[in-house]
Amino acid sequence: MPRDALPGLATPQPIADQLPGVLAEDDFTRRFTQALDEVLAPVLLALDGFVAYLDPALAPPDFLEWLAGWVALPVQEQWTLAQRRVFVAHAVELHRWRGTRYGLATHLTLLTGGRVTVEDNGGTIASVQSTDPVGQPVRPHVTITVAVADPALLDESRLRSAAAEHVPAHVPFTLRIVPSREHS
Repeated sequence: MPRDALPGLATPQPIADQLPGVLAEDDFTRRFTQALDEVLAPVLLALDGFVAYLDPALAPPDFLEWLAGWVALPVQEQWTLAQRRVFVAHAVELHRWRGTRYGLATHLTLLTGGRVTVEDNGGTIASVQSTDPVGQPVRPHVTITVAVADPALLDESRLRSAAAEHVPAHVPFTLRIVPSREHS
């Protein structure tokens, strides 16, 4: 239900209580200002509770979408409301660590609730001079393991897509979804 459609919503500051005495005693003026109170009540209550709107755990769902935009978080349509709240709350940290093993593991942990490990083979080479023979290049590769209580509950294609967004484009990866040891 929209915040402005709550019937009988009481205003925290009735206009009639703020009028000079001579107007506050007039019956017509009191009834007239009561009609205005009903129109202004949602606005005043929203302003009074604005701090709660900025908290991803408390924000109304439509405002949460707006908050996601403030922190440059592309909200995925398939995320549940609870996942959206968690991702908005962690957006700054996710941006800070984007492109790193820690960032990838954190993102997938928030998405799955499981234990995520990310291993890479460190595929790099070095040379003292540009004319040195390069040798056999080591191809970079990332292995992602997600341990959850019930692997069947995860959508592997969705998880693979999320991982692909965080692994560098030129680096292939392997995604393994396994049952967690605590729940086996």
